[in-house]
Amino acid sequence: MIEQNQIVPSETKSEAIPETMEMAVSKPYLSIVIPLYNEEGNVEPLYKELTQALEQIGHTYEVIAINDGSRDRTYEKLQEVFEHDARWRVIGFRRNFGQTAAMTAGFDAARGDVVVTIDADLQNNPLDIPKLLEKLDEGYDIVSGWRQNRKENYIKRRIPSMVANGLISRLTGVELHDYGCTLKVYRSEVAKNTELYGELHRFIPALASWMGVKVAEVPVGDRARTYGQSKYGMGRIFRVILDLITVTFLLKYATKPMHFFGTIGFIMGSVGSAILGGLAFERIFLSQPIGDRPIMMLGILLIILAVQMVSVGLIAEVVMRNYYNPQGKPTYMVRHQLDVVEEKKLIAKQQREA
Repeated sequence: MIEQNQIVPSETKSEAIPETMEMAVSKPYLSIVIPLYNEEGNVEPLYKELTQALEQIGHTYEVIAINDGSRDRTYEKLQEVFEHDARWRVIGFRRNFGQTAAMTAGFDAARGDVVVTIDADLQNNPLDIPKLLEKLDEGYDIVSGWRQNRKENYIKRRIPSMVANGLISRLTGVELHDYGCTLKVYRSEVAKNTELYGELHRFIPALASWMGVKVAEVPVGDRARTYGQSKYGMGRIFRVILDLITVTFLLKYATKPMHFFGTIGFIMGSVGSAILGGLAFERIFLSQPIGDRPIMMLGILLIILAVQMVSVGLIAEVVMRNYYNPQGKPTYMVRHQLDVVEEKKLIAKQQREA
């Protein structure tokens, strides 16, 4: 088992790395991130197809394979690839932490200017990567694959997927036809500044939208799985709905939680006040008994809930201030900057390095 931050030595491999290859590996242009869980049968064909596709592109690259606690021989297969090809890096988790954690580990380890994510099950075709890179060069920050002629069950997988994609697009404001396609291309600064946890990997374009990213979608192929079994089932639909609520809250109210909780509290308080006001009018001016009326309890309950919502909003505001300020986390992202002083510093640095 690989301990955290431990590098597995390989004397024969290190001696065989040419200096040009070593430089390319230390600062590649592309970083390919691949999460794997029980994919021993796919490692070898994946290596062959991916190598063929990437060598046709012509850019320097690295492949970061994250073994997410596999129980089969996935790690041994990855180790064989690592010993054969210096461009491959392997990260082994102690247990199965999930695809989101694997993506995060890959993003953190990536050295390239552009990060590509792809599934290990060979349903994504590596030959589609150049199409996404061409679209990225048009000025986009994220390019997502849109699977065509999908090979999955129409009722169990495709219809729920279409409904989910439409709902996610509507609520997040980032319109994509296929959020579930792992084949995506990101600029490095976008991937590294997108915080992931839980099972939010499928929402990366939406989570990154707070930076003001430009997102595009490119049709890609879809192939049937040859080896292994799918890790997804109908049970994920409920989890997707819960995650969507989380993402919607983070995008709209992460830096202003009082607007969310305060609005709910204001509505509840207004309705409760209206109910109690009406009952007070009946009691004072019409001499009607109100003590045994259930609606009075509803009015009191709404007032109490309104106070609680406002209190939760205040606590959330304090929590968010403590999250951003002590850690020095910015509430913004800069795309471009024109500054004479900084430009001179950059030129001087480039001249020193030359």
